[in-house]
Amino acid sequence: MARGDEEFVEFATASSAGLRHAAYLLTGDGHAAEEAVQTALVRTYAAWPRVRRDDAFAYARRTLVNYVTDRWRRKLKEYPTDDLPEHPAGPDIADDVALRQWVTGALSTLTARERAVIVLRYLFDLPEAAVARDLGISAGTVKSTSSRALAKLRVSAEADGSAGSDPPYPPRDPGASATRASATRASATRTSSIGGERS
Repeated sequence: MARGDEEFVEFATASSAGLRHAAYLLTGDGHAAEEAVQTALVRTYAAWPRVRRDDAFAYARRTLVNYVTDRWRRKLKEYPTDDLPEHPAGPDIADDVALRQWVTGALSTLTARERAVIVLRYLFDLPEAAVARDLGISAGTVKSTSSRALAKLRVSAEADGSAGSDPPYPPRDPGASATRASATRASATRTSSIGGERS
């Protein structure tokens, strides 16, 4: 195996989990998420000689998000909450399962662009300028889209609370900042920190 191939295998092994988690939040579907990750890695491999010494993860992340949003634009379809995959329940993981289901269901109420902005901004912990660059939009559009999406998520959280149960997602607490590496490895619990606009 060539040196470049060995480096790519190491990169793919280290990056797959974070990309898969992001893809699941973007699509709400396990099979679609896996397909998106595989496509992103294949395209990253094709560009490996060019991106290996730059920022390969940024390229894979951008490819992943663009692939998913392109599919959204073609299908003009949102994934409904009722189609969430089943999660095993148990006394020790019930809260975590409920949180994951709530986060994925809440994200499914957003438009393609809103969901992409939220995932890039808060899961990957990217600044507005980087999100704008990845999505090919202005920083002002990122800011307004993020504000609109967060308002929708707050409405969803407050609706859950008015239904008689505390929402698993704090609607106004932005949580603590994390590095890009830790953000990509975080579980859906990290996503629960989305709740306030950051400058």
